Amino acid sequence: MSALVVVGAQWGDEGKGKVVDLYAPYADLVVRYAGGANAGHTLVVDGEKLILHLIPSGILHERAKCVVGQGTVIDPAVFLKEIEALNERGVTTQSRLLVSPRAHVVLPHHKLIDTLREKKSNAAIGTTKRGIGPCYEDKVARRGIRMGDLLDAERLRSKVEANLECWRPVAEDLGSGLPSANEIVGEYAELGETLAAYIGDATALVSASIRADENILLEGAQGTMLDIDNGTYPFVTSSNAVAGGACAGAGIGPTQIRRAIGIAKAYATRVGGGPFPTELHNEPGQQLRDAGAEYGSTTGRPRRCGWLDLVALRHAVAVNGLDELAITKLDVLSAVPQLEICVAYELDGVRLRYPPYERIDAAQPVYETLEGWSEDISSCRARNELPPAAQRYLARIEREVDCQVGVISVGPDREDTAELRNPFDA
Repeated sequence: MSALVVVGAQWGDEGKGKVVDLYAPYADLVVRYAGGANAGHTLVVDGEKLILHLIPSGILHERAKCVVGQGTVIDPAVFLKEIEALNERGVTTQSRLLVSPRAHVVLPHHKLIDTLREKKSNAAIGTTKRGIGPCYEDKVARRGIRMGDLLDAERLRSKVEANLECWRPVAEDLGSGLPSANEIVGEYAELGETLAAYIGDATALVSASIRADENILLEGAQGTMLDIDNGTYPFVTSSNAVAGGACAGAGIGPTQIRRAIGIAKAYATRVGGGPFPTELHNEPGQQLRDAGAEYGSTTGRPRRCGWLDLVALRHAVAVNGLDELAITKLDVLSAVPQLEICVAYELDGVRLRYPPYERIDAAQPVYETLEGWSEDISSCRARNELPPAAQRYLARIEREVDCQVGVISVGPDREDTAELRNPFDA
């Protein structure tokens, strides 16, 4: 058995979908273990784009079975829409896709509360307004509705009625009412009936895969700097996006994970509020945004763009125990003649190699200038085919964060990749 976890090593949007899609042909089982429809994992195959919010990015490869684990939160309508879109493309889902009955359900009032809070708050976090935070609140408060509850209308009604009573004072404080229990139960019981064939014992399937000595690919969502415990709190997501989250979210023991691979862009982006030390508010920032098409796949919002932050990346290597990095969007840097790279922060006269506990927004990035390149690198299929300046850029990343670079993405399409090899053979 070889279990491999793939995580975002920045603030999300690193290209995890593409990398998981590249690794999936080598996997028997792909498990999405955290987050919800706030994720947008983009796959581009032969120029055709597909965005997955909940279903694992390995679904296009017929050999792999796919699981959505108990660490996720599910919007059943989004899940069903993705299944229908895949079926229309001729992708088999019925016998290959399973969602855990323990995964919690995003309800209409979760999305309502999420939206109202963002509008009213003077310190908005910049959520996707998909109801993810309120759903995780219910989970931790032990009052959540889970996917298995959708299969029993009586149990569903009882739980929804109790859940609404807990949220009613919050909604009233935000100046709103709540949907009726009848409305929610009617819609979600019907969704449960439609999705019944996809709801099953995911933990048993993962355990069987382990016993069969199969290759398991664990797919994270969001990124390390958005992790609830290890990120830029409180501007974070509501789940553990780091590699350790795969254990609880997928139902797999820590001794069964063999390797961890972190995905990082060749520069940095962030969506929503929160500190972002290397953010660019000038022409180079707009160049990165335009060249990289940096607009959220889930929200459509323009992403904040900045130079590569090696302080944040060192932190990601440490808290995830990364064995390797996959660098994406290296081709975007061909549009920028001179590169800056953040090697440290300076805060109150002290030079820092790792992010401070707080006041990251006050930290000043310490930059070093590197030579850029202008060549089109989209046809490069090996590291030694890259321009010398691009090779030196990658080598500097490896040296600074003490982690080797494996896969190098040089374009959006599946084929636009250098140094791809079987990740389970390492």
